[in-house]
Amino acid sequence: MAVKQMNDFSLTSPESSVTFIAIASGKGGVGKSTVTVNVAAALQRLGKRVGIMDADIYGFSIPSMLGIKEELRKEQNQMHPIEHCGLQVMSTGFFVPDNNPVMWRGPMLGKMLSTFFNDVKWAPLDYMIIDLPPGTGDVALSVHHKIPQCAQLIVTTPSDTASHVAARAGKMALQTNHRILGVVENMSYFEAPSGEKHFIFGQGGGARLAEQLGTKLLAKIQITPFAQEPAEPLALTSIYPSETNNGILFTELAAYISGQK
Repeated sequence: MAVKQMNDFSLTSPESSVTFIAIASGKGGVGKSTVTVNVAAALQRLGKRVGIMDADIYGFSIPSMLGIKEELRKEQNQMHPIEHCGLQVMSTGFFVPDNNPVMWRGPMLGKMLSTFFNDVKWAPLDYMIIDLPPGTGDVALSVHHKIPQCAQLIVTTPSDTASHVAARAGKMALQTNHRILGVVENMSYFEAPSGEKHFIFGQGGGARLAEQLGTKLLAKIQITPFAQEPAEPLALTSIYPSETNNGILFTELAAYISGQK
């Protein structure tokens, strides 16, 4: 799972070692980016050096989810990733003002990915978490090509439709010889103050998907608001505090990924 592709200057250096993990889904709206930022934050809590590459170029959301307001810094024709919440972050959102849409054809998508890999001065990392766009299009294919040993987490909701579509992303990983670490079922249920669980999107989609792909269901993330007091350090982000139920689940998931469990 480790890929020797990183040094102080480029992700393509053969002198350094980094573990690449792509977060994939079959369709949008299942919480793939939420899983991305929380897996990254949980690995960082375990003492790992972690970067996030927002490869969902049309649907970039990582800057907003992390509450990033900083601007990119350039130095000698190289860009520095923005350091935020202990993470190094790079996103198309840093190049697009005022939340304007990205209207590019396929070749431009590949060019932006090349920029992320070759023209960004990444500091040494243990993990690079890549937020893939949903589906099996150009960007996902380019990531598979550029990082042949990248592992994947597949995200779905409990619904039959979401898990059925997510299976395509998983099968793409298998057909390109990428290891599937497991399945994360997001929006699994809502727990009322009484403790009663409400399965708003059905049940069993994550388990069915894991069985279909021959892998494990690693986590079932409940529906919970991100509302926090402004004084809290993670206010305005989509990172679950470590002491919450979801925060604990993501810490356990990170421990599994890093081989600590």
